[in-house]
Amino acid sequence: MATDKLNAMRIFRRVAELGSFTKAADDLDITAATVSKHIAFLERDLDTRLINRTTRRMSLTDAGLAFLSRTQALLDDLEEAELEARGFQAEPKGAIRLNVPMSFGLTHITEAIDSFLHRYPDITVDLQLSDRMVDLVEQGVDMAIRVRSSLSDSTLLAKPLLTSRNIVCASPGYLDNAPEIRSPADLVRHNCLAFTFHDRPRIWELGEEEVTVNGNFRTDSSLAIRQSLLRGVGVGLLPRFLVQADIDRGALIPLLADYPPKPYTIFALFPPGRKRPTKVQLLLEHLDRHLGDRPYWE
Repeated sequence: MATDKLNAMRIFRRVAELGSFTKAADDLDITAATVSKHIAFLERDLDTRLINRTTRRMSLTDAGLAFLSRTQALLDDLEEAELEARGFQAEPKGAIRLNVPMSFGLTHITEAIDSFLHRYPDITVDLQLSDRMVDLVEQGVDMAIRVRSSLSDSTLLAKPLLTSRNIVCASPGYLDNAPEIRSPADLVRHNCLAFTFHDRPRIWELGEEEVTVNGNFRTDSSLAIRQSLLRGVGVGLLPRFLVQADIDRGALIPLLADYPPKPYTIFALFPPGRKRPTKVQLLLEHLDRHLGDRPYWE
């Protein structure tokens, strides 16, 4: 394969990963004109448009998405071959694009990334913190962390890391001035804060029971719900990984211990049809060790 074409493929992958010609140019320490020249070279060589671009945004065409998937796999295999040829004397290097839910990422993943990058200084991590589901292939994501009771997309490669649970809780200040909560049915008399990314935000499954709750606050951020709970606004159903420290220090009180919510799994997800690069495998193993065999926050 000609060096120019290989270099153009590397540039195309970075443009797709960063979603911008300018950002890719800055990242690769070349000019935006050079990036455009290499993308144009690829499109002429393949006789197809890979990227739709306007003055405001860019997006991959269907051909571009298919080519990105193949390009990522090919470049990953090339990096693997280079490491093998050097007898693994060289340290792993390159970029990893990681997508993690906001709350779980801030409370449990960023610390692990810091120690990972200290161990492998030639690797760079592009961390996306978002509670929204993203298309791993379209966004050029190498690995995603998802907190789910089950996975709906069976095409993704998944590795379960560990299981945990949500917990119903509220602050002592709220509970001092509110009706007693002895069973799930008692929640109907309370201001229950809803996390909109739950499948059914107003239906809380507690033990073998389901209760329809109501409240004056809905949000797509579990961090925002936690802050409101600490200020005594109402009752929340939140992951233990987010509130266990608050419970341990008495800032939040666990409720309905006899009605535990169903467990969920923390998954590592990978794009389909790709061999897992060494750098991604190393990060996966590092996260697995960091999280442990059972939730350390419990």
